[in-house]
Amino acid sequence: MPHYIYESRLLKTLDGPVCGVDEAGRGPLAGPVVAAAVILRKGRIPKGLNDSKQLSEEDRESLYPQIMEMAVAVGVGEASVGEIDLVNIRQATHLAMARAVRVLSVTAAFALVDGNDAPALPCRCDTLVGGDGRSLSIAAASIIAKVTRDRMMVALHDEHPGYNWRSNKGYGTPDHLAGLKACGVTVHHRRSFSPVHHILYGDESGDSILTL
Repeated sequence: MPHYIYESRLLKTLDGPVCGVDEAGRGPLAGPVVAAAVILRKGRIPKGLNDSKQLSEEDRESLYPQIMEMAVAVGVGEASVGEIDLVNIRQATHLAMARAVRVLSVTAAFALVDGNDAPALPCRCDTLVGGDGRSLSIAAASIIAKVTRDRMMVALHDEHPGYNWRSNKGYGTPDHLAGLKACGVTVHHRRSFSPVHHILYGDESGDSILTL
């Protein structure tokens, strides 16, 4: 389970707060990539925080308003499908993370970022592999990012019901792939990802990512 030890160690040497940063939506074939930055205060942290992937949808939806209410600050950023196709998913994820940190209502002095690929942020940062299961701030960010993006995909499902985005959230599941073949490519699909690229151009070039 995640804890606050990484934040506590950093706060001993910093003049400002520490935020946790995580993303949702690197792997899907459709929809934006969304990142969140969350600053927590020790003693005012919702119970039950964990890596969003380890929580049920019901638990994530329950924790979301608690994080929003109890956190010192929450920032959310996204990178569009157009940006993903223009600069690639890695760089688009970094863009979303930087945007999330920039919109925090309280300026972070340091960011703990999930993974091993440090983005360029408006503050110093360090990466933490498996951070969403180790750091409470990153776990909170993972929940905010996941719930935010899932809600976006449910709304897009109502506009484009043929792909079952309500359930698969844009990932390359069999029902989504079947929808692509039956209904074609929408403006919300990532054209640089190989299953979409193949439908459009009939080859296997493009990113090979299906799910992450």
